[in-house]
Parts: sequence; C-alpha cells; structure tokens
Amino acid sequence: MVRVSKQHPRYRSLRVRAGLAEAAQKGLVVPEGLIAHGRGEAFDYLLGERTTPSARYAERVAAQWLWAAKHPVVSVNGNVAALAAKEIGRLAGARPGLGVEVNLFHRSPSRARAIGRALERAGVRHVLGIRPTAVIPGLPSDRAWVDETGIYRADVCLIPLEDGDRAEALQRRGQRVISIDLNPLSRTSRVADLPIVDELTRALARIRAGLSERRGRPIATGRFRAFDAEAARTAALRTIARWARRPPASSRRSR
Repeated sequence: MVRVSKQHPRYRSLRVRAGLAEAAQKGLVVPEGLIAHGRGEAFDYLLGERTTPSARYAERVAAQWLWAAKHPVVSVNGNVAALAAKEIGRLAGARPGLGVEVNLFHRSPSRARAIGRALERAGVRHVLGIRPTAVIPGLPSDRAWVDETGIYRADVCLIPLEDGDRAEALQRRGQRVISIDLNPLSRTSRVADLPIVDELTRALARIRAGLSERRGRPIATGRFRAFDAEAARTAALRTIARWARRPPASSRRSR
C-alpha cells in the first residue's frame, strides 16, 4: 500500500483510497466501484464528514429492525468488503442469526470467492451467495442471483452501497430495506424503507453498538419501530445546504 504521512490533512481519506486501489488490484473491487466511492466521498464532504443527528437516529432504528427481524441479512459487494469487512464481521457477531451474503452487480465466480474469503478472514463464519441458489424475479442484472436461505427469504435486508434496482425489487417482494448511502438523492435512498445517510464504517459501527445493547434480551420478531424515511432524507439535504453556505475556513479564521 502507498505510504501516506499521518500529518497529511486528508490522511484517512488517502488511506481509504489506497486500500480500495489495492483491493481493485486483487480483484475485490471493480473500476466502477472506485468511481462510486469518489461520488460518495463528495457527499461526505457536504455532510461535514460526520454522523448527523438524523443519521444517528436512523442507525438506532436500523439496529432495532435487525433485532426484530426473523431472517435479517446484510448484503456485501466489493466496495463493502474492501472498506468494512471487519465491521461486517463484528456486526454478524452482535446479532445471532444475521446472514451475510455476497451480492454483486459485476459478478464472476472468482470475485465472489475473493470477497467470501475476505469476509471469512474478518470473522464471518458462514458466507452466503458464493454459489447462488435462487433468482429475484424482475431484476435484469447479476444482482438477481441470490441465496435461497439468505436474501431470497430475508424479511429485513441491510444493503450498504447498493443500486436502486435491487432495492425496488426487494420491496416488491415485501422485504424491508435498510440502505447505507451518502447520497440522499440516490434511487436507493429514495426507495429504502430506512435510508441511512452516513459513511459506511461510521454507520456499521453505530448499528453494531445498537445491537450490542440488546445482547441478552429476547428477540421480539415482527415488532418494528416506525420510521419516517422522507424526514430522514430531508434532514440530510438540510445539513448539506447549511454546510454549503458556510464560509471558507480562511474567511472564518480572519474574522
């Protein structure tokens, strides 16, 4: 990996980019995924690179939904595996019975296996989706290939960094969709029952914390807390508008 000075003001961002580039060389991430990451990073700038109060609340509700689900599943693509395999492993450890499934738009057997190995190294005991056994109807991409015991039967799907087509397809099947997407205007965010507008690793850490708080409690399936998705998207857009109106840092220092 490229060496980056910790003194650099964009140290974490550059480390993440270097990690993604390395993951692309290993076959986990496709070039289109690098472009998608850049787009998300731009929205994180506009959100102040922090978890907003609205996103924090969404993450608490997401934890409750995953806890209340009969068959919760988290979907993992190449970018998610490269950016947050460890967080996915910890999330699976915090919620007994949480399925972890590889699901790819740009799918190949070797890429699916590589992502599965990355998740196993991160502590996921049983990775679904390496050899799909079912098809989501009406979805004209490789996203349609899923595991019959995973996404196909899930009642709640956590889909980080996803596309809108699959979110819509899952909803048509009556499945609850939780998204993690920094763009509140994306089709995924607009379609999701519970859109989380936050950076991936921050969101997963907070969802895991919410699940850990429930450890030892009985899982009361089917009791889902109400959530206003439109209010969550609106709150994110208001944060972006406020941040965009702030004067440059040099101007603030001169006052």
